[in-house]
Amino acid sequence: MTGPRAGPRSIRARWYTGRVLRELRVENLLLIERAELRLEPGLNVLTGETGAGKTVLAHALDLLLGGRARAGIVRPGAAEAYVEGTFDLPEELRGALEALIAPDAGELVLARRVGAEGRTRAALNGRSCSVADLRDVAAGLIAFYGQHEHRRLTLASAQLELLDAACGPAQAERRAAFAAELARARALEASLDELRERAGARDRELDLLEFEIAEIEQADPTEEEDAGLAARRDRLRHVEALRAAALGGAEALASDEGGGVGALLAAGGAGLEGVEGVDPALDGLVERWRAVAIEAQDLAGELRGYGEGLEAQPGELEVVEERLAVLDRLKRKHGGTVALVLEHAAACRARRDELAGAEVALERATAELAAAREGLERRAQELRAARIEAAPGLAAAVRERLAHLAMEGAEFEIAVEPREEPVATGADHVEFRIAANPGVPAGALRDIASGGELSRVMLALMGVASDGSQATLVFDEVDAGIGGVTARAVGEQLRDLAAGRQVVCITHLPQIASLAARHFSIAKDVDREPARTTVRTLAGAEVVSELVRMLGAGDDDVAARRHAKELLKAA
Repeated sequence: MTGPRAGPRSIRARWYTGRVLRELRVENLLLIERAELRLEPGLNVLTGETGAGKTVLAHALDLLLGGRARAGIVRPGAAEAYVEGTFDLPEELRGALEALIAPDAGELVLARRVGAEGRTRAALNGRSCSVADLRDVAAGLIAFYGQHEHRRLTLASAQLELLDAACGPAQAERRAAFAAELARARALEASLDELRERAGARDRELDLLEFEIAEIEQADPTEEEDAGLAARRDRLRHVEALRAAALGGAEALASDEGGGVGALLAAGGAGLEGVEGVDPALDGLVERWRAVAIEAQDLAGELRGYGEGLEAQPGELEVVEERLAVLDRLKRKHGGTVALVLEHAAACRARRDELAGAEVALERATAELAAAREGLERRAQELRAARIEAAPGLAAAVRERLAHLAMEGAEFEIAVEPREEPVATGADHVEFRIAANPGVPAGALRDIASGGELSRVMLALMGVASDGSQATLVFDEVDAGIGGVTARAVGEQLRDLAAGRQVVCITHLPQIASLAARHFSIAKDVDREPARTTVRTLAGAEVVSELVRMLGAGDDDVAARRHAKELLKAA
């Protein structure tokens, strides 16, 4: 059911007294070229022939409430449609709107413009504002119930909303807490499902990690060993050539048979030593010769020692080759160098620890989900207890109002039963049940009630829900499907609702229209192109004439005029 919409941050879910729609101005909206309605507290009715444009005014109010602008609502030939509503400004609302209106504002003016191309603009006391701001402010001023709203009473969600409203303001907090707990529980369920799905893959990944870590740790590679083995392999592969070269060099320097460079140096040096000390210039050269001779002798010894020391153990080259093959295989698998192999091993150990911790995470998530479900059940019980407590009182209040709406003896019950699966509003299924006639078992409202009965049930519910509220109530043909004595009872109920507040009702029933404090007539002039709808305020004889028309009689019908006057007199 369409009720008061959510308000802005600072005024959300609060009601204020002194809300009166003083003036409604409409320009170029569908058939209405220009209309101004000056409304009063109490019951205001709008009447007119079918198709005259009564619902246009309902749409105008919906625009002020921030509703969507339907395509094609701008009057043909006009650049834009304009709707403006002037309200009394309650003092308690002034502080909440200080950011949107001037401090000295004496009234509240809501406006909406809709361009022919579909673009809309909103204003509050002449200042531009967002449609959301307009919607939030209007929510505290008007409660709108459009055509066929009573049909929504058959929806379980609407019935739940009405029952929760009767539970008091704390119920909204309980619902919010339940919704948050439900969202948390569902998130934990999804996380737990994901952890469980990954359990098999985690085990396979752990096996692979353990294998690779063991392979690397068993090989225990180092960069120093890798470089040393490569050099050692090259030496072992060329050991004979190295030995031959070293011994050949040693032989050339100092032959075992007494020849070689060493012998030549010794022979040449004898002459030089014989003249040492004669010429200082030669003495320096003699010292250099002596150094060369010593170096040749030493070099020959080292080459011979190197060559004779190159003895390879049998199979040593094969051992080195095998070790290098192990290291090369690891390098090919993990990046190409021993350093990258070691980095991979470290990464595998970190991932292994992470996966090992996943088991702990699984246990923790299971425990958290269990706790969340316990909390969810506790909050569901709190919601259910409040609903079960409020249901009898709401049902009794509705029955009392139905008795005044020509449904004496009607039974009205509210059943609260557990749902199979919880939703954001709780774990309950709420069903309104009615028995229109005594002695008949109550059945679901959606199955039992006729259109007229639904209208009256809705009106009764609105009366109960609106007790203590001063927002303007707007009903668009809430009287659909009823007539006769029942229509009079509905009208009286509307008038009772209007005691001390403002009610605006679009109606086609003279029994309701006769009870109005102010009466507006809507008429369509089809002689113009395009057709034009006008709105007039009726008084005195004009009201009688309109009631005669609504009775389906001509203006000269004496009996109908008498009936119309009797309706007004009885009001």
